[in-house]
Amino acid sequence: MKRSFPLSKVFRLLEPGPILLVSTRHKGRDNIQTIAWHAVLEFTPPTAGCVIAGEVTSQYLKATRECVLNIPTREIARKAVGCGTVSGRHVDKFARFGLTPVPAAKVGAPLIAECYANLECRVVDTRLARKHAFYVLEVVKAWVDPAVKRPRIIHHRGQGEFYEPGKIFRIPFRAGK
Repeated sequence: MKRSFPLSKVFRLLEPGPILLVSTRHKGRDNIQTIAWHAVLEFTPPTAGCVIAGEVTSQYLKATRECVLNIPTREIARKAVGCGTVSGRHVDKFARFGLTPVPAAKVGAPLIAECYANLECRVVDTRLARKHAFYVLEVVKAWVDPAVKRPRIIHHRGQGEFYEPGKIFRIPFRAGK
């Protein structure tokens, strides 16, 4: 079971720059998009800027103005990469990749149970969304798994290459797998 995490320390979860799984929900449909471009913008309240260009995720974000930034670890790296290779328009990514949606406390989008940490967010600025797919998100609730003492967060290096602190690894994939 995860425990509540202090909002004043959220920047410590985002600062290393891991890939993220953005989960959204709109009209009873859940979606997941993998992203790698994000940055901490403010410490208090914790605010992040994220490039979220996926068609379905962008549509859900515009409609609901909320999402969850989920931080996966090496243990689910293949699933995280897989979520970035198919469109959520016709695919239930939770079912396809064996991920578990969990109700959030403050937003309608689900947490992903298998992720080390989950940041419930509300969209606070979309001025750069149309031109750059850049959304400013305020973290309104944060969760971490206390059983994970040294999370093996993963970073994208491009061209199918990823790394975790101290290790580089490859995940071969084909679209839709």
